[in-house]
Amino acid sequence: MRRLADDSGSASLEFLTVGVLLLVPLVYLVLTLGQIQHAVLGLEGGARHAARTIAQADSHEAGLVAADRALRVAMADAGLAAEQVDVTISCAPDPGACDTPRGTVTVQLGATVPLPFAPPVLQLDVGLGVPVSAQAMQPVSAFGGAP
Repeated sequence: MRRLADDSGSASLEFLTVGVLLLVPLVYLVLTLGQIQHAVLGLEGGARHAARTIAQADSHEAGLVAADRALRVAMADAGLAAEQVDVTISCAPDPGACDTPRGTVTVQLGATVPLPFAPPVLQLDVGLGVPVSAQAMQPVSAFGGAP
């Protein structure tokens, strides 16, 4: 009976058990925050670049085409599909002409970043995610076109 009551050697077992119980959630937290930050930085860069390309374009249509290309590249770099991103482009003072001198171009992007290893919820084929968004504003030159 004395051998069963002896505590020698149990500290290492306790350390391993507690270490694993704390390490697994910590690793998951780091993975999740890294994935969210990666998407946020991609959205911010994409919004900023799209607004800049629209503001520097020679025409409204050319600006929208260039912004679409810029957004597709930025979203691919961020690991998001273009279909997952909600894009809103607005121009002031004339909403139909983003090339108005001294106007302002605003690009808003929104997406949902899926959590790693999250199963679909309620059989809806939609995993858990965190909504993220970015907005960028760019003034149009008073002289129009590229600087």
